[in-house]
Amino acid sequence: MFRRTFWFTTGVAAGVWATTKVNRKLKQLTPESLAATAANKALETGHRIKDRAVGFALDVRDNMAQREEELGDALGINADPELPAPRRFAAIENRSNPKHLDTTRYSHNRNEDH
Repeated sequence: MFRRTFWFTTGVAAGVWATTKVNRKLKQLTPESLAATAANKALETGHRIKDRAVGFALDVRDNMAQREEELGDALGINADPELPAPRRFAAIENRSNPKHLDTTRYSHNRNEDH
């Protein structure tokens, strides 16, 4: 009698355990549950990708600034420039030579023709 009771109790416990497992799995496989799980995984993946992209962008910016500094030093751009000596005469004005004056008798003003 004790043996039958033991095996009956063991069978009932196994049946309850199996039913509970099956019900949990069925709840996980409902469309709403699958959609929620997919959305959560997509959000986690998006945050992970965003963090990696931000880290990559910061690394690129730091390396770009470092390379610009190296190029500036190599080309002498970062050094203080020496200013040229001031000129005595303006390079554009030449008043001693009258060739720069327009001596044609026609005006280029289009409003005079009308």
